[in-house]
Amino acid sequence: MKKVFTFLIIIGILLISGVIFLEKFHPKQEKNFVQERLMEEKPLKDKKIAMVIAFRDFRDEEYFTPKQILENEGARIVTISTSEGTAIGADGGETIVNMVVDQVKAGDFDAIVFVGGPGCLKYLDNESSYRLIKETISANKVLASICISPVILAKAGVLNGKKATVWSSPLDKSGIKTLEEYGALYYNQPVVIDGKIITANGPGAAREFAQEIIRVLTAQ
Repeated sequence: MKKVFTFLIIIGILLISGVIFLEKFHPKQEKNFVQERLMEEKPLKDKKIAMVIAFRDFRDEEYFTPKQILENEGARIVTISTSEGTAIGADGGETIVNMVVDQVKAGDFDAIVFVGGPGCLKYLDNESSYRLIKETISANKVLASICISPVILAKAGVLNGKKATVWSSPLDKSGIKTLEEYGALYYNQPVVIDGKIITANGPGAAREFAQEIIRVLTAQ
């Protein structure tokens, strides 16, 4: 009986030691390995993207949805506007502006993304934006634009002969008219890609817009 009792104690000690060893080493190592692999697999982990928004009344979904998707893939997002401080979306969303447009050099980023919304043309349809857009093309960077903001690309002169889309409605075709006046080839599609220029027609295309930015950036 004494021998059986001693044997059971030894077995118990061995089992406890084994559990402690596994808890101490294996799970931690496996967790670290998984975390490292997840970081390695982020397709945009070395990418820096500027998102240009109106200081007031940018379209919330066109900013926040692509921003989250791009950040989830490892990108560093820098928010650009015409003033410092807190930018406010048309639906009440708020975000901190990291830089003003005049400070931005296209060569410092992998992609420049223009966001639409009711305030887009009021705040961003100007020479500062045109300069940044033309620099983006000259630097061979990805240039993306959603909703009404492709109008600004057209006025900057970079859509001549390029396929593009833009926001429109049955009562307002002015965006299409402007694109065509500046030589763009308008396509009635949610997202249109022509080389490194990506355009989308509104908030409903925000997710696909972000996915195409990822695809073009990772194809370089």
